[in-house]
Amino acid sequence: MKKVAISACLLGRACRYDGRENRDNALLEKLEGKELIPFCPEDFCYGTPRPTMDLVETQQGIKALSNLTGADLAAPIVAYAEAFFDTHPDIDLFIGKDRSPSCGVCSARLYDREKQLLSEGATGLMADVAKGKNIACWDAEKY
Repeated sequence: MKKVAISACLLGRACRYDGRENRDNALLEKLEGKELIPFCPEDFCYGTPRPTMDLVETQQGIKALSNLTGADLAAPIVAYAEAFFDTHPDIDLFIGKDRSPSCGVCSARLYDREKQLLSEGATGLMADVAKGKNIACWDAEKY
């Protein structure tokens, strides 16, 4: 059976930054018969609801900066992603919530330090880890 890592909000879990969910019934119909393994690195690391974060390109690389405090929130999310994939080494497919700074596969927004939009096609932190492990990756909207 194909094992699919999927953003928990797409399954109906209220784990978005604002405490809502993004249940995607059409996507879930397409995935019928597959083993779905939910994840939400932001909820795990920072709880729900939580302040938003943005991917920001800096001289030190891409950071996930809190829009409330300016702190870099990336390290715990990357650690969660590494542990998730170590725990589930047989994932066949990763489906992330589009535009998420954690889960967006090719739709995350990337900004510069002045909050000028650089790209709407960046990869979120957890999706980047999945790609690094050569797992097939899709944004929910494109699957």
